[in-house]
Order: sequence, then C-alpha cells, then structure tokens
Amino acid sequence: MLLELRAENYAVIDHAIAIFGPGLNLLTGETGAGKSILVDALALLMGDKASSDVVRHGAEKAIVACVFEATPGAETILEANGIDSEGHEIILRREILSNGKGRVFINNQPATVSALRQLAPELALVHAQSETLGAFDQAQQRSLLDRFGNISEESATAAYEKWRGIQEKLNELERDEQDRLRMVDLWSFQRKEIEGVNPVEGEDGAMETERRVLSNAEKLYAVAMSAHELLYEGANSAETTLRAAEKQIAELAHYDPKFQEAAQQIASVRASVEDVSATVRDYAENIQASPERLAEIEDRLAALDRLKRKYGQTLAEVIAYGEEVAAKLNEIENRDEILKTLRGDLKSAADAYRKAAQLLTAERTAAAKKLEKLAETQINDLAMKVRFAVAVTTNEDPAHWTAHGWDMVECRIATNAGEPLKSLDEIASGGEMSRVLLALKVSVEEGANKSQGKKKTQVPRTLVFDEIDIGIGGRAAEAVGQKLKALSRAQQVLCVTHLPQIAAFADQHFLIEKREHSGRTKTSVRLLENDDRTEEIARMLSGATVTDTSLKHAEQMLKTSK
Repeated sequence: MLLELRAENYAVIDHAIAIFGPGLNLLTGETGAGKSILVDALALLMGDKASSDVVRHGAEKAIVACVFEATPGAETILEANGIDSEGHEIILRREILSNGKGRVFINNQPATVSALRQLAPELALVHAQSETLGAFDQAQQRSLLDRFGNISEESATAAYEKWRGIQEKLNELERDEQDRLRMVDLWSFQRKEIEGVNPVEGEDGAMETERRVLSNAEKLYAVAMSAHELLYEGANSAETTLRAAEKQIAELAHYDPKFQEAAQQIASVRASVEDVSATVRDYAENIQASPERLAEIEDRLAALDRLKRKYGQTLAEVIAYGEEVAAKLNEIENRDEILKTLRGDLKSAADAYRKAAQLLTAERTAAAKKLEKLAETQINDLAMKVRFAVAVTTNEDPAHWTAHGWDMVECRIATNAGEPLKSLDEIASGGEMSRVLLALKVSVEEGANKSQGKKKTQVPRTLVFDEIDIGIGGRAAEAVGQKLKALSRAQQVLCVTHLPQIAAFADQHFLIEKREHSGRTKTSVRLLENDDRTEEIARMLSGATVTDTSLKHAEQMLKTSK
C-alpha cells in the first residue's frame, strides 16, 4: 500500500505531501490544478522516463518521493539489487536535475531506474492518462487470469526447471565435445601430477612447523634446557626460591590463618613451574637434528608449492581442482553412456512438463470463458458497448516453453459494432483504456473471491487510475464509483476524477488546489473532511458558484454512497 507521496519543485508544485490510506483514495480539483501531475510523479517512481521539463522554473532540481509498505517479493528484489531493507517500509526517491541528469535512491541508498522498474509490479500499477497499455503486458494479463481462476503454476514451474536443467547439461556436453577432446591430454597430465603428489589438506602447515624446528634444532635445544635450568635445576631456580617462600608463608599461616590462602597459591604456582620445566625438558630431549628428515620435508613442501602455484592458493583448492579434472575425464570416458542417460531423463522431464502445461492450458481456457463474460458485462456498465474476449493460445514448441507454461494470454476488445476483436493496446482513448482495466480488475477480484477450496493469492499492489471518467456521466459515472469502491476493498486504489458521482465514494478525498502567491503559481494537496468534502462535491456539481441546492445534493450523494 502507498503510504505517502511527496513532490518538490515538480512542474507547478512547490512542495506537496499526500498521506494516503487504505481503500479508495480520490483526487479532485479544478481543471489545470495539477491532479494528473501527482499521478505522473508516482509513475516516475515506478521507473518511467524522466525529463528536465518537469523541473519547476527557477529550481535546480525536482524531487519526488514515496513510501510503500514492504512486501516479501519487494524485499527479494531489494536483496538481489544489494539494497538494505528498512523494516516494514520501502522508501523511493528520485531527483531530476535541470540539466537533464538524475539520481535514484531506494531506502536512502543509491539505486538505478532499472531497480525501480523491477519493484513496480510488486508495489503499484500506475495507469496514467498519457500511458499506453505497455505496462499491462502479456505477463500481467496471464497473472490476472490465473488470479481470477486461482490457478497455480507451481507444478509447471517445477517441471520446467527440471527439464531446462537437463537440457542445458545435454547441450553443454554436445556443444563442448571438440573442446573437451582437445583438453583431454592437458587434463590427464594435471590429474596425474596432482595424484602423483597426493596432497593432504593442511599438511603443508604442519610441515612448515616441523621444518622450522629441524632447521633450528641446536638453538631450540639450548633454549629449552636453559629454561629448564632456570625453572627447576639451578641452585637459584624458580622452584627452589618458591619452595623456600612456601615454607616461610606456611610458618606465617601457622600463627595467622589469613596466610593459609597465600600458602596454597604459592604451592599452586610451584606445581605449575614444575609442570612447565618438565615440558621443556622433554621437548629438548626429543629434539633430534636430522638432515635426512629436513631434506625430505623440503622436497615435499617444494612439490606442494608447485601444485599451489598451478592449481590453487591452498591445498584444499588444489584437491578440489583435481577432483574437477577427474570428473571431466570421467565424463569424456563415459560420454556415450552419460548422453544416453541424459536423453532418457530429458524425455521424461519433457513429458512431465507437457502434462503440467496442458493442465494449465485447460484451467486457463475454462477460466478465460468465465472471465470474458463477466468482464464484458462490467465494461458495458461503464458507458461503453463492447465485445470482450480472453484468448488463450498455446505454442508447444520447446523453444517457447517457460516456467509459466506455454500459453499466451491476450485480452481482446471490439469497441464498435461490426469491428473485429483487437488487442487492448489498440484502444485509442485513454479514458476507455482506464475503464476497461478497471472493469477487468473488478471482474478478477469478484471471480477470485467466489472461488472455493483453493488458496487465494492476494496481489499486494496499489492501483492508480487517471481520468477514468472521460466521456461518461450520470448512471455510468455512479457505476464507475461503485466498481472503484468494490475494487478498493481488496486493494488500495488511487483515482483522479472530475465527477462528483465518483468522488462521493471516496474513503479519503484529496483536493488539489492551484493558487498564485508572490507572482508564482503553486499547487497544494489537502485532505478533505466533513463540510469541506461536501463543499468540494457541490462545486463539482454546480461549477464555480456553490449553491444551497448543490450543497444539499452533495450531502445526499455522500449519504447514499456509504
């Protein structure tokens, strides 16, 4: 859900903030006040192309920003783009400089327009007045149909991933055969060289320690024996001194108990000294200067170093490389058997995918028949007279297989009698396009809510409609308001409208006002409540002059819409 939208030095907006709520959020105001500018600002935050023309005259840059509630899907996209999350919210900000350059921030971290476009389907579908149905692409239409019929793609997706994995492995073996054959001699040499040394992980570290000891055997013996002498054997050794001190402290403790603990501490220290002296003595006695062993270690370390220079920085990497080479050679040696197995696995995986895809097609075809009837009725309730169809076409060629199945879902419409059905992106009127999308969304939500026995898949998206009321009025306008209200029960809806019949259904009603101050035009956004809302609807009914009759009519419309 969209929580907040801000614009600064954007077009005619000096500084404006709108705090949105759940349900139906409607924006009204006089023509030219800048209602659509806010929708365009949100479209920029969804990744639309920016232009320096939007920077307010005299300003260095325009800033648009918004706050959305986070969704699991959006969090995944943020992580994929290396962007830290901000709790339960996602903050988007875009700066457009007067020189045409711009910057993007997500959660106050530098980001890209591409990241905004990736997030857009998770956050909002903005249907701006200047927009084509490009955002409502095949994937969106397929997603709507699946939601309508509560159709799950999980089986097809799993089958596709398995088939694709096997196909890629098979392609790799067949494509790289000549390269692999040319590499056989090298791989064989490398395997033989690594196996000839037979490295053990960690052995180089242990040998380095042993080499240091053997290289310094005489010095280490002298140092260890000197330490033993100072600790235990010498006339003035630490043990002799501590024993004498222990005797004196024990004498004190005989007369004063407070020295008993001190006596115990001295005894403990003396025992530790004896242990250390025994350790260094044993170490000295075990030191043996062995030129033969030293030479053996030097040769072994040199062999290990040669392997590390060629195959990895550590012995673990060398061993892993040897295993990889051995696996490649094994593949070549057993290539025919491996190919036979892979081809059998591929056929089984393809059969499983076909079965899953055919089931998807059947479910979508059945759902499409229901959706097109419901949607056609909904569209014709909005002052249009159309024929509407949802076409599900399949392409069983493996080149067209996807994780979503092999279906192409396309909504088609004929807006005039006698005309053939055409794809939605051929609709000329922006108002018609918005109404079709509204009717389709309402139909999908009604169908999804009526489905029984299946898990619903809620789409956590804000829907934005601009100028949805072009060319309608009267009962059709009221029907649009009712449909927007119905749609807003499941999803947050933002809508720009000129019609009081629609404005009366708002859960939150915002007035966009344009005023002149100090010789500059400024646009502001204000949340209307109670009398202010009644007055605005009355203005929409009667024009610039609000009459008692229009006020009473506005009050009645507000009561009726609840």
